[in-house]
Amino acid sequence: MDRIAVVTGANKGIGFKICKQLASNGVFVVLTARDVNKGEDAIEKLASIGISNVVFHPLDVVDGTSVYSLADFIKARFGKLDILVNNAGVTGVTVMKKDLVLTVDKQKKCLRTNYYGVKQVTVALLPLLQQSNSARVINVSSSVGQLQFIIGENIKEELNDVDSLAEEKVDGLVMRFLKDMKEGIVETGGWPIISSAYIVSKATLNAYTRVLAKKYPGIAINAVSPGFVKTDLNHNTGFLPVEEGARGPVTVALMPF
Repeated sequence: MDRIAVVTGANKGIGFKICKQLASNGVFVVLTARDVNKGEDAIEKLASIGISNVVFHPLDVVDGTSVYSLADFIKARFGKLDILVNNAGVTGVTVMKKDLVLTVDKQKKCLRTNYYGVKQVTVALLPLLQQSNSARVINVSSSVGQLQFIIGENIKEELNDVDSLAEEKVDGLVMRFLKDMKEGIVETGGWPIISSAYIVSKATLNAYTRVLAKKYPGIAINAVSPGFVKTDLNHNTGFLPVEEGARGPVTVALMPF
């Protein structure tokens, strides 16, 4: 049977190019997106260039019903999953007259998507990944997820303490950030003040990736930064083309394990 991959947030940008590159390497890809019309349009674009080993399935990573509908589809059609690329993400900011505006709702959505969404999708698909003899999970992260962008030394220490790092600890830090954000004490709490939620979401995603990799040694689990890519996510301010941004996650996905 072909290797089977799921790519989230894949109707455009880096996710779309990841699908294209995986499919071009003989992987059968399940392209997912929240918007059905946009997802089906993406499939048509791939078909127009001769790529047919791709199907669409709707997925909203923050909706449990949607997530488990995808898991049921994968189980019924393929019985296993070889590659999961958690690519779906949001920035948590609104652009108004070229200024970045942070709102509590936007930042909550950012953590729900970039952190909790990844967790929900991964947990739902883990039983199918465990049916593969060469499973891998690629979490698309960001260079701003590096701990140098976190102000508080105690937060850095907790996220960098590999020996005691646990899912509950990472969850606790996310909840602490959300509480500090709601109370308006982000800076004094030791969190970044610019693109706060996005940076925290990627830093905690990196930590969660380490926790997962330790918990499931039989699965290759990695976080990959695609670089500063020109996409809608950053309002096309990046300098790398999307093809280049997709290359890192795809390379890791196809590495022997």
